[in-house]
Amino acid sequence: MGMHIGSGNAGGEPEVMAEINTTPLIDVMLVLLIMLIITIPIQLHSVNLNMPAGNPPPPLVKPEVVRIDIDAGGSIRWNGEAVASQTELGSRLQAAAAQPVQPELHVRPNKSVAYKAVAYVLAEVQRRGLTKIGVAGGDQLL
Repeated sequence: MGMHIGSGNAGGEPEVMAEINTTPLIDVMLVLLIMLIITIPIQLHSVNLNMPAGNPPPPLVKPEVVRIDIDAGGSIRWNGEAVASQTELGSRLQAAAAQPVQPELHVRPNKSVAYKAVAYVLAEVQRRGLTKIGVAGGDQLL
């Protein structure tokens, strides 16, 4: 425990101090950190939604449901009726899209059908502009 008072040189010129006093720098940083913490707004982890009150009215028209079955061979059935060609499927989909209330399409592929056949039907549905579509029988696809 010693304290350095002065230099031992006889010239009387003081030594250069090479150390920086960091205490004021730390004090300033702490003050800035506290100011930053105080000014940051509190983050809320919720989304405010304005939900409608009451029960919605029942739909005026019950939607028509069209079942499109695809068997293991890739042949397509429209509500149980065989579709002869791809153009016939396109015309039936076009007619369904032209209805004022689009029908719900339930595509039901067989679990052993090639994906190409299912992808073709889904692409045709998309091209015709039908939006109410569901793939039924998801347990069969595994």
